[in-house]
Amino acid sequence: MNRIALITGATSGIGKAVAIKFARNNYNLIITGRRDERLNGLAKELTSEFNIEVLPLSFDVRDKNAVESQINSLSDKWKKIDVLVNNAGLALGLSPIHEGDFEDWDTMIDTNVKGLLYMSKFVANLMIEMGTGHIINIGSIAGKEAYPNGNVYCGTKFAVDAITKSMRLDLVKHNIKVSQIAPGAVETEFSIVRFKGDRNISDKVYNGYQPLLAEDVAEATYYVTTLPKHVNINDLVIIRTARQIQHTKKEKK
Repeated sequence: MNRIALITGATSGIGKAVAIKFARNNYNLIITGRRDERLNGLAKELTSEFNIEVLPLSFDVRDKNAVESQINSLSDKWKKIDVLVNNAGLALGLSPIHEGDFEDWDTMIDTNVKGLLYMSKFVANLMIEMGTGHIINIGSIAGKEAYPNGNVYCGTKFAVDAITKSMRLDLVKHNIKVSQIAPGAVETEFSIVRFKGDRNISDKVYNGYQPLLAEDVAEATYYVTTLPKHVNINDLVIIRTARQIQHTKKEKK
């Protein structure tokens, strides 16, 4: 029988890459997101290509009542979640603290912190009933080191770092593993969202160096689930190897 993974924010970027990676390794999937068309399209694509079962659930992780309703209404079959990947998250704006936008702050805190907490609480209770499970929180290098104008986003990811550590202590007695994957500079829709669709800014973010790809993070996320029961990866930080892309000049003849 296939294992089941639940992946939040699966409609693009890291979440989509994680869904593909787990599907390729014969997991049945519960995928969540806010964009119905993308979510249902991905479900059809994964079902067709990998011959697995996929349950798409369209809701916003910021909505506690929606999270509770969607998780609690799962059939007994789909409640047997082996892996939860808390991927849904975002950054908005890049302003110094005194120029920050309150709405942006609320959205980041509600998604990156409270949404992760809501999902973890309801799914962890299902895992406790089974006596096993693995929760993987997608953090960020921004949860390890702060950077100028990153204030609230960095704060949310520092929170993910601390919450992950505490979750691990709380859940280990229930035979539930908890891991964090903390990547830096991944080329996804992250910057497009951060700068609210302003391509003049977002398209320049990765100029001059090779960023990580969503598939790189997906590989690491899947890897931590493949280890023996007595082994847990607590924290896995992934960064690019070099800031600048080296161009080799052709010698003149």
